[in-house]
Amino acid sequence: MGQTPIMLHPDRRLGEPMGEVRNVSDSEFNDTVNETEWVIVDFWAPWCAPCKAIGPVLEAVAQEREILVAKVDTEQNTTTAGQLGVRSIPALFIYRNGTMVSQKTGSMPKPKLLSWIDEVMTADDF
Repeated sequence: MGQTPIMLHPDRRLGEPMGEVRNVSDSEFNDTVNETEWVIVDFWAPWCAPCKAIGPVLEAVAQEREILVAKVDTEQNTTTAGQLGVRSIPALFIYRNGTMVSQKTGSMPKPKLLSWIDEVMTADDF
């Protein structure tokens, strides 16, 4: 059996990162979710153990998918979390072109997170 070649996006070079992880403040939030087609927002806090557990998973996801991971520290940025009704963290929200299309609360292993992201990104009900 032959190996299947790895296909890259035509605008990408091998080794170039796909997504990005960025710390975002309340004042940057709207611009951030509107600047890229796909954004996953991670509402977290430094004292939150599940938030610490999912952090490296989200960093890995940013390297594997064309998605911006926007991290919002709820201790420093309370306005956006309050507006979105975040009651427990980590809280993950997926935005497509500035519109929130899915959300989940709690930490999850990488395969489950990737499955959720892929399901949302391939849905055709937008």
